[in-house]
Amino acid sequence: MSTFNPFADFPATNDATAPHIVNLAVRRVARDLFWAGWKITAIASYIGEKRSTVETWKQRERWGEADTATRLDDALEQRMRVLIAKENKDGKDFKEIDLLGREVERVHRMRARAARANSESAAETTGRDATRATGRRSRRNAISEEQSQKLISAVRDSLIGHQHVWYANRAMRRRNILKSRQIGATFYFAHEALARALETGYNQIFLSASRAQAHVFRAYIQKFAWEAAEVEMTGDPIILPNGASLIFLGTSSRTAQSYNGDLYFDEYFWVNNFATLNKVAQGMATHKHLRMTHFSTPSTTTHEAYPFWTGAHYNKGRAEKDRVEIDLSHTSLARGLICPDGQWRHMVTVEDAVAAGFDKLDVDELRQHNSPADFANLYMCDFVDDTTSVFPFDAMKACMVDSWVEWDDVKPLEARPYGLRPVWIGYDPALTGDAAGCVVIAPPSKPGGKFRVLERYRWHGMDFEAQAESIRAITQRYNVTDITIDATGIGHGVYQLVRQFFPRTRALQYSPEVKTRLILKGLSVIGKGRFEFDAGMTDLVQSFMSIRRSLTASGTRLTYTAPRSEETGHADLAWACLHALDNEPLEGAQRARSTVEFF
Repeated sequence: MSTFNPFADFPATNDATAPHIVNLAVRRVARDLFWAGWKITAIASYIGEKRSTVETWKQRERWGEADTATRLDDALEQRMRVLIAKENKDGKDFKEIDLLGREVERVHRMRARAARANSESAAETTGRDATRATGRRSRRNAISEEQSQKLISAVRDSLIGHQHVWYANRAMRRRNILKSRQIGATFYFAHEALARALETGYNQIFLSASRAQAHVFRAYIQKFAWEAAEVEMTGDPIILPNGASLIFLGTSSRTAQSYNGDLYFDEYFWVNNFATLNKVAQGMATHKHLRMTHFSTPSTTTHEAYPFWTGAHYNKGRAEKDRVEIDLSHTSLARGLICPDGQWRHMVTVEDAVAAGFDKLDVDELRQHNSPADFANLYMCDFVDDTTSVFPFDAMKACMVDSWVEWDDVKPLEARPYGLRPVWIGYDPALTGDAAGCVVIAPPSKPGGKFRVLERYRWHGMDFEAQAESIRAITQRYNVTDITIDATGIGHGVYQLVRQFFPRTRALQYSPEVKTRLILKGLSVIGKGRFEFDAGMTDLVQSFMSIRRSLTASGTRLTYTAPRSEETGHADLAWACLHALDNEPLEGAQRARSTVEFF
């Protein structure tokens, strides 16, 4: 028998609940003994109860039906409660808590995988049943004919400005759209695809840089279906009563094969290995009745997708007489144009969107708070020249992963996404009209390991107190062991407030030397393949790309800048990451500047 006291979880009490508490503890001891292989008679004798009583407990609580994961989970939980309740913990206690926490998460992952497998199996069965010649239809996500018509009509009624052009050309076999940021493209195409699935029964496939990004489509569809027709949509994929599936994929070729349907390729200018992936993607819409839609904000002219946009991809390997020339000017593509390579191209700048009636953006404000280069790239469909960037796109794309696939220890939808493991916070303050940047980074668990950006935030128009409270909220969801803040000038206010609830907060006082140290650390970490973030975080890539080398005012020293005054806040996320990375010494990962602690 273990020396562990099973009654330790139950506080001593003299009130009327005491008999119930003691009885509960005895039942737990009996259950643990049963799981340890004891016979019912031996258990009853050991705890001083009747055999019939113990047998009743066994039947009522179904001890014999508990699987291995349940038994392990219970044992781990009991041990963790004892250690957490211990007042004077030593190093061994903290080490054991960390070990037990990892084991608890491993057990939970086992359960989640089993649940997903069961769900996928049920979905496949439902999908097969839905398309059988017998005419039977799935009862999942049941939608009446009236609700279906409501949804289709709601799509038409919700169109704003330039979206009317996309809707009018929805029958085009191949659409290729270069667009401004934040003009509702993902929102619109999610709705268009739902209507198309309801009308035709064809599958709709959403391909994004990562599964997390693809699930933005799913969230839009679920919200729209409920608001427009009070239809609750569930499942991944979402399977409609007519047999159509709404499928949400990241850009891993392992998960993007063996599907057939209309294709929506989101932000294709920001994915890694586009040429290979696009072959797989276009294969999903090979049949002539299916449609392909590529849409994205521009990245760089060196990206693999650029020839796909310009038509060079079409000309490759063709005889001179069969090659085509495509006018890619804004004047030519502003209204949409069927080009000689068979693609319908459309270029939508923010000015085009607003002129067409999209009233959710203020062009003058955007121009005021972004540098000319950033405004041209983000909102006017100009490609970036990253040849002068400290962190060019080729370096950053190597850091992009499909986090929902690669990071099995991160659960972004749970209350504590990273369990009890430590994280670091980096914060870059906001200037007047600027946005503050904040990132949550998981440091490596061993020297030389990888840093992972778990979350990032850009806070607009928030005062010091609100920003500090937002950081406090992060500390309640994560086990934060370091916070690094740029306390130069305006950041000092947030630093003073944060250190009231997190005394170990580190302050950076910017100087050319400090900037150089931050950049060198970033170059080292990224260059050695030690930095990862979800491929859907295109704003983080843009932020790093905007940092450039420059000279100090005296012209005698090299420094690093990004246009981040009233004109732009575009590098805030990059600086926030560099602040967090600064917690590891520049010379390597032998010893970080803070210790791991559990709260």
